[in-house]
Amino acid sequence: MAKILVVDDEIGIRELLSEILSDEGHDVALAENAAAARAARKAGRPDLVLLDIWMPDTDGITLLKEWSANGQLNMPVVMMSGHGTIDTAVEATRIGAQDFLEKPIALQKLLATVKRALQKTAAAPRAELSLAAFTHSAPLRELKRRLEQLAQKSRVLVLRTAGGSVVELCARSLQRPGRAWLDLGSLSNVLDMDALEAAAGGVVFAADLACLPRLQQKNLVFALERVEKYDLRLVLGSAAGASELIAQGWEDGLVRRLFEVWLAVPGLAELKNEVPEMAGQILTHLIEAGEVPLRRLSTAALNALRNIAWPGGYPELKAAVRSLALAALDEEIDGEEVARVLGREPLPAPLPLPLDLPLREAREAFERMYFEHHLQLEAGNMTRLAEKTGLERTHLYRKLKQLGIHNGRRGEE
Repeated sequence: MAKILVVDDEIGIRELLSEILSDEGHDVALAENAAAARAARKAGRPDLVLLDIWMPDTDGITLLKEWSANGQLNMPVVMMSGHGTIDTAVEATRIGAQDFLEKPIALQKLLATVKRALQKTAAAPRAELSLAAFTHSAPLRELKRRLEQLAQKSRVLVLRTAGGSVVELCARSLQRPGRAWLDLGSLSNVLDMDALEAAAGGVVFAADLACLPRLQQKNLVFALERVEKYDLRLVLGSAAGASELIAQGWEDGLVRRLFEVWLAVPGLAELKNEVPEMAGQILTHLIEAGEVPLRRLSTAALNALRNIAWPGGYPELKAAVRSLALAALDEEIDGEEVARVLGREPLPAPLPLPLDLPLREAREAFERMYFEHHLQLEAGNMTRLAEKTGLERTHLYRKLKQLGIHNGRRGEE
């Protein structure tokens, strides 16, 4: 029978559902919160997840969004709630949930819903990675918010990029679940009305306007004139400014229309500290898609990747992670393997602290850097910071006060 993961913070509900489903012959795993659910999903790869919405650490909708953004929503998920609303059910379904169970859950309703969900092999087509996957990075979270804010006011957005950009990640962040992705750079034919109708509600993308041949410039104009009719969003990268494109022969009126709303996006050189999280999420996504075998990146490997320049940006990093996973002889990829497989030595990491301080001052400086780093990674969430550092909450607050770190208790859940 099926492997079913039940995620609920109420022990009584977990035990009841486990007993019912076990009697039906299913293999049942239990998780009391989102952290346990992540670990159980990774260890057991369930065929179905019954996921409570209201949980103390991370709510079920947030966890569902996380799995969807990470490409991990490749199993049916049924949401459960004793305080469900129509809006909540619609939101869960939009993200990728199969169904919604209202508590108290009737036996026949439970069994019918489980049977129906198991008949569907996956909750939704696998999504590509977007900025939503990188929950620990403050710069990427801020970039995502800026993009969404701009997208509310304009269907056409130019992303000004330099070498090593994350323009594809930005564009993927504006792609609605299940909607089309039309990459002008990969087209070799003329766009027509049928093609735009098939792409309705989706994203028309170009990684770099300056690289578009004349045919694709015409396709861009064709799509631009019909964004409202087909509910399209145009997300266009450009290393060149408006005047440079005009100098290259682009029509003046078209360029000015495209550049009515634009945003400068950082390259990986500016996001050096975000590279380890990016690499880890890319690897997880590739594993979940079955494109690479099970592998993990060691701390040394992540540091080595962080210290590479990545002039080709996110696509280059993605290709590198894929190459490492396919070429690695062991399950864990270490720093030496990065240099061996990628054929280049990482840049030397700068020394984070001066070594000419007295021991006590050096220790305090390290502790300050350590806690500030993890506060940023956890977005100020003291619950997760306490878990990460292994300190009891009262001791943690006292330590931060001693070090002069003002946490503001932001991000509490």
